[in-house]
Amino acid sequence: MSNTLDHIHHIALQVEDLDDSVAWYLTNFACEIAYQDKSWALLKFGNLSLALVHPDQHPPHFAVTREDITSFGTAVPHRDGTSSVYIQDPNGNNIEILKLADSTI
Repeated sequence: MSNTLDHIHHIALQVEDLDDSVAWYLTNFACEIAYQDKSWALLKFGNLSLALVHPDQHPPHFAVTREDITSFGTAVPHRDGTSSVYIQDPNGNNIEILKLADSTI
């Protein structure tokens, strides 16, 4: 067993209004926008990131960074240079196994 612990990159929450949600988090917490487009936003906090996603595009989930994501299934590339595989734990919780790009958010 490895002595290196996996890292949680982000937690994703579903939101109805992306712009209002981003504004609320920026007003109420010390965080910054790492990425935002019309379909999702990534807010950086001191210890991890928070993804705000539309319900019709992403399930609520948390993302664990790994290099060996294909051991979990077929990797899907993303527009930000990352790639991932979604899996579920035994209780049906969604987990994104995420491979970061060289210069990723």
